[in-house]
Amino acid sequence: MITLLAATVISCLQLTAVDGDTIKCNGRNMRLIGDGVPFKSGIDTPETGGRAKCERERMLGKEAKKRLAELLREPGVRSEDTGQVDDTDQRRPLVRVRLGNGQLAENILLSEGHAIIWRPKVKRPWCG
Repeated sequence: MITLLAATVISCLQLTAVDGDTIKCNGRNMRLIGDGVPFKSGIDTPETGGRAKCERERMLGKEAKKRLAELLREPGVRSEDTGQVDDTDQRRPLVRVRLGNGQLAENILLSEGHAIIWRPKVKRPWCG
């Protein structure tokens, strides 16, 4: 028997892209997980600003953030809480962003090459 759990929709008066895999909902940062499993898989995008390890990563990170921002402006966008938080000091909620047409924004970022599947201890490809 398969049990389906309904996602809890988070009401966001203001929803913005912090970077390619983090959103801000009502002033709180939330980490995108897509179809992943908390602490085992998810999505990852290049870093922006001082956290980028090279200029190429910074440039790709800006492109990922721009694309996520475009997706967040589509009609009917909602953030769905997985009930989990990340293991950083911020304890950011792990969420999915679902567009009005039912697609996950994370899957679009993956299909367009702005994101990769995140797995623990896997080297990121952006700086060679």
